[in-house]
Amino acid sequence: MAGRIRQSDVEEVKKRTNLADLVGDYVTLKNAGIDSMKGLCPFHDERSPSFHVRPALGYYHCFGCGESGDAFTFVQRMDHLTFAETVERLAARIHYVLTYEEGGFQREQGPNRARLLAANQAAAAFFVAQLATDEGAAGRDFLTGRGFDPAAAERFGVGYAPRGWSGLTEHLTGQGYTPAELAQSGLVSEGQRGVYDRFRGRVVWPIRDTSGQTLGFGARKLYDDDPGPKYLNTPESPVYHKSQVLYGLDVAKRAISRGKRAVVVEGYTDVMACHLAGIETAVATCGTAFGRDHIAVLRRIMGDDSAAEVVFTFDPDEAGQKAALRAFSEEKRFTAQTYVAVAPDGLDPCDLRLHRGDEAVRELFTRKTPLFEFALRQAVARFDLNSVEGRVSALREAAPIIAEIKDPSLRPGYARELARMLGVDLAEVQQAVRAAGQHAARRAGGQARGAQGGPGGTGGSGGGRPSSGGADERFAGASGRGAGTTAGDDRLDPSEDPGSGRPAPRIGLSSLRSAPTTWLERDALMAMLQQGEHVGADLMQQAATAMVSEPNLRVVRDAIAAAMAAAHGAAGLEQVLAAAPESHHGLIRELAMAPMPERRPEHLGAYARDVVVSLLDRDLLSLKQELLARLQRIAGSDPAASRRIQEQLVALESARRGLRDE
Repeated sequence: MAGRIRQSDVEEVKKRTNLADLVGDYVTLKNAGIDSMKGLCPFHDERSPSFHVRPALGYYHCFGCGESGDAFTFVQRMDHLTFAETVERLAARIHYVLTYEEGGFQREQGPNRARLLAANQAAAAFFVAQLATDEGAAGRDFLTGRGFDPAAAERFGVGYAPRGWSGLTEHLTGQGYTPAELAQSGLVSEGQRGVYDRFRGRVVWPIRDTSGQTLGFGARKLYDDDPGPKYLNTPESPVYHKSQVLYGLDVAKRAISRGKRAVVVEGYTDVMACHLAGIETAVATCGTAFGRDHIAVLRRIMGDDSAAEVVFTFDPDEAGQKAALRAFSEEKRFTAQTYVAVAPDGLDPCDLRLHRGDEAVRELFTRKTPLFEFALRQAVARFDLNSVEGRVSALREAAPIIAEIKDPSLRPGYARELARMLGVDLAEVQQAVRAAGQHAARRAGGQARGAQGGPGGTGGSGGGRPSSGGADERFAGASGRGAGTTAGDDRLDPSEDPGSGRPAPRIGLSSLRSAPTTWLERDALMAMLQQGEHVGADLMQQAATAMVSEPNLRVVRDAIAAAMAAAHGAAGLEQVLAAAPESHHGLIRELAMAPMPERRPEHLGAYARDVVVSLLDRDLLSLKQELLARLQRIAGSDPAASRRIQEQLVALESARRGLRDE
C-alpha cells in the first residue's frame, strides 16, 4: 500500500460499524439493560458472562480480565491484525471505500494477515471452479456417492484441487500473491525445486471462522496412487490454528445460539450430512482431538446455560473410545449437559444418512446417552472382569469418572451400577469413589492456591432511586476473576508511586473499597460518564467538585472535571480518558460500561440525576453537621457568629431543596 489511510475515513468506518453486530460474529450477546449487552469474554475463559458491549458508546469492556476498547481494538485482538489491516477489514465489511494519503505509513514486518486471508479466499474460489471441470468429475462422483448433490456442495463451498503440481500456485501468483505469502498461508509446500501445490487430486472443504473468512482447508484424497494421508489439512499458520477452529461453525453458530445445543461430529461429510438432515448445529474438529480451546469457542456461542446440550458422536473403534475419554476429561469445563450418540452398527452420520435417510440421522441424536455414562462403560470394557486384577483395575479407572459427575444426586445410582457391572460390593465402590473425589479436591485446592487474585466485592447500590438489582449484583462474580488485585493493602493508592519493581495491580471496580460511601460515589460517577446529558451541565459542574472519599474514584472525578474544563462543557469518554492517568483507564472504562441499575429507558435520565443529586446532598449534609457542631461549641458565647451559622444553615436547607426541585 502506497500511503496511510485518511484519518476522516478511519473515523467514518468506526462510526458506521455496529459494535454489537461485529462482536456478535464471535460471541453470543444478550440484552443486559439500556444500550448494554453481555456475553462470555472471548479473551479469557470464564463461566459466567462479564463481557459487556455498549453499542451506542462504541465500546466493550470485560469486568473479569479488564480487556476493553472499540471496534478496532476488538478486531486487532481477536484476529491479530495491524491497525491498518483492521481498518481495511472493517471498511470491507461495511462496503466503504477507503482513501489513502501518500507518505507516512509503513506496514509492520512479518506476515500480512489480510493478504493471507485474501489468498485463502481466492484459493477457495479456485477450488470451487475446478469442481465443475472435466477433471473435477472425480470429486463430483465422490460427493454424489456420499449423498451430496451440487446444491449441497455449493452450500458448504466444497471444491476440487487438480492433480497437477502448480495449478493453484500459478493461479494465485497470477493474481499478485507471492510464493512467500502462499507458503505462509499453507497453500503450497516448499521443496528443493521450489514451491508446489499442497492439495492435489483431492476434494477440498474450506474451514472458516465465525465471520465466514476462510482460514484454511481440509482435503480428502481420491486416487489410489496418492501416497499422502487420507485427510490432509492446512498446517498451522498465522491465520489457521486447528485447536481453535471448528468446521461448520460459520453456518451453525446461529442455530447453536438459538437452540443452546451443539452437535460435535468427526468429519466434514458428517457435518454436511447432519445439516442436510436438519441438524443445523453440527460442527467438527479439524484433524485434532476436541479440547479446551474448542470448548471455549462453543461456550462463547452457546453462553453458559445449564440447560444447554453438547452431543458428541464417536466411532465405536479404539480411536473413538479414546476420543470419548479425552472429551470427558474436559467435560467439567462445560456448564452445559454433555451427551454422546452412537449410531447403530457403528455408522457415522454420513453413512447413516446415505443408507437409512435423514430421519435416521435425526433419531440418532434423540437416543443420546450422558457422556459420563458412556465414558464409564468404555473404561470398564477395557479390562478382563473375570480376574481379580481386572476388576480392581476397572474400579480404579471408573471411580474418578463417577466422582466427577457434575450432578451429585446421580453419583449414588452410578456407584450401584458400577458395583453391578464389576460384581463387587457396593461399599467397595463407594469407598473408591470417595477417595477419587478427595484426591480431585486436593488437586483442585493446590491449583487454586497457586493462582493469583482474591475476593473483593463492591457491595450494594448507592443512593438515588431504589431499583431491583443494585450495583452490587451487577458486579458480583466479576470482582475477583483475573483482576490481579486483592482487597486491603494490596490495592494501589493513586497517591503512591509504586517503586517496588512489581507490576502494579489493575485498578478496576474490584479495587474499590466496599463501603456505602464508595457505592454512592461509584454510582454517581457512572451516571456522569454514561448519562451526562440527562444529569445536566449545572449538576455536572457541581458534582465535578463534590467530595469523594475513595482515592481511585477521586482520580476519576478529577479527570471528569479536567475534561469538562478543556471541552468548555460536556466531555465524552475519550476526553476523560485523555485527562486521566493511564493506570485508571480501566476503572474509567468499567464505570462507563457497567449497566445502570435502572432498566426502564424512560426513567434512566431521572435515575442518573437522582444519584448525582444524592452525592451532592451528602456533601451538604456533611457541611450541615459541621455547622451544627460549630454552633454547639459556641453555645451562645458569640451571638454574631451564631447568627452567621444559622443563616448558613438556612441557606444549606434552601440549597438542598433546590437540588431536589431541579
